[in-house]
Amino acid sequence: MVTHVSAETRGDERGALLAFIEEQRGGIRRSVLGLTDEQAASRPSASELSLAGLLKHVAEIEQVWIARAKGEPPAVHRDESNWHECFRLVGDETVESYLAYYEKVAAETESFIRAVPSLDDTFLMAKTSWNPKDEWLSMRWLCLHLIRETARHAGHADIIRESLDGATAFELVAKERGSSWE
Repeated sequence: MVTHVSAETRGDERGALLAFIEEQRGGIRRSVLGLTDEQAASRPSASELSLAGLLKHVAEIEQVWIARAKGEPPAVHRDESNWHECFRLVGDETVESYLAYYEKVAAETESFIRAVPSLDDTFLMAKTSWNPKDEWLSMRWLCLHLIRETARHAGHADIIRESLDGATAFELVAKERGSSWE
């Protein structure tokens, strides 16, 4: 089952931000629609990215950001020794298992964002190899960042899927809805 934000929740800022995040998640999910794990793991373009790898990456990264905002450790630890594994399925991982995981992460994100007292509340983003200094970030910034991160990768997924079998984003939306695109 896929979690979708209803139209009634879009009237407030949180609902609007969550709806935009969900819209971009849909692009990622649809990119693997009807593919085998092997097809989803293939790299049909000049990029090293695959659809399965993008799915895994966005699910893990969203969970990492929500964990940071909660002040908790991420579910999956990535460092210099294993960072590349967030862009490909390893071991017994499957597209189906990552779709289920992404659904769980999405529900956690929605629950957390709806529960914070204010989108102005902040959390500390500590200095990392890719973040040059400690900084306090708002929940609003977090939502906007998740939209940006997911949208960027949904665009990558569109190109990879079209390179793989010619399916466009509009055709995949129609396929998901059980109709045809013309």
